[in-house]
Amino acid sequence: MIVSLVALAGLAAPAFAAVHDDFQKTEQTWRDGRAKRLTSPNGWLTLVGLHWLQPGENVFGSDPACAVPLPAGKAQKRAGVLVLEAGVVRIKPEPDSGFMLGGKPVVAGVLADDAAEEPDVVTRGDLSFLVIKRGERFGVRVKDSKSPVLTNFKGLDYFPADPKWRVNGTFVPYDAPKKVAIPTVLGTTDSMEAPGLVTFTIDGKTLTLEPVVEDPTDPKLFFIFKDQTSAKETYGAGRFLYADMPKDGKVVVDFNQAYNPPCAFTPYATCPLPPKQNWLPIRVEAGEKAFAGGHAARD
Repeated sequence: MIVSLVALAGLAAPAFAAVHDDFQKTEQTWRDGRAKRLTSPNGWLTLVGLHWLQPGENVFGSDPACAVPLPAGKAQKRAGVLVLEAGVVRIKPEPDSGFMLGGKPVVAGVLADDAAEEPDVVTRGDLSFLVIKRGERFGVRVKDSKSPVLTNFKGLDYFPADPKWRVNGTFVPYDAPKKVAIPTVLGTTDSMEAPGLVTFTIDGKTLTLEPVVEDPTDPKLFFIFKDQTSAKETYGAGRFLYADMPKDGKVVVDFNQAYNPPCAFTPYATCPLPPKQNWLPIRVEAGEKAFAGGHAARD
């Protein structure tokens, strides 16, 4: 019997190794994609400003006194005016400002904000900006494809990938999707739609998370959570995680793919925060750790 068990163990070893290798490759592929998105010329590491507009005229340019200050040397001191009026933002550029829109010199007119299917992105060299809408507020998000955070980026830090943290959960649907209140780093509250609960077991503990769905046209379960590593090994305001929609009442929740929200990298993001029901009472030693070049969490 001992010989037989040893032989079986020997036969099982290659299969086990293959499964382990496939798991590691899957996780590494995800991490590579994450780094590529983060360091793209339009990624979160390029964000260098967020400025809220006041009703009426808001001057933009490289003069620090402007209502919308742009990085020094990237634009004229006074490059134009953004006018917030009647729920829209219009741009009035200075002559020869050098700013472009859609491959052509920008002209006076309304700018589509980020709530539109195709928001208007105004560019000049490495610089770009667009109008964002958060509740009733309008702001200008400024990016620089050669920002110091991006050019000095040294990579991301992770817990070792571990199959333990790739768990099979059970989806418990609500009778109808419900609106849930999601706090944000701005001190505001957003309303998002939750389709149900996901329950799973780790180390003998049954746990529950309430995901939301951001885009009904391309539905994914979006988990905004924090755990007992938050503000220690991981970002204090929590982490994000996506999972495919349920299949036959089951959901695969891979905490190895938990990652930092944009506000871990820049103070100019407008991230959602984990609602109380998504504060896990365990240490999730998986996924992305705190970003060494980041800043303190605003939670």
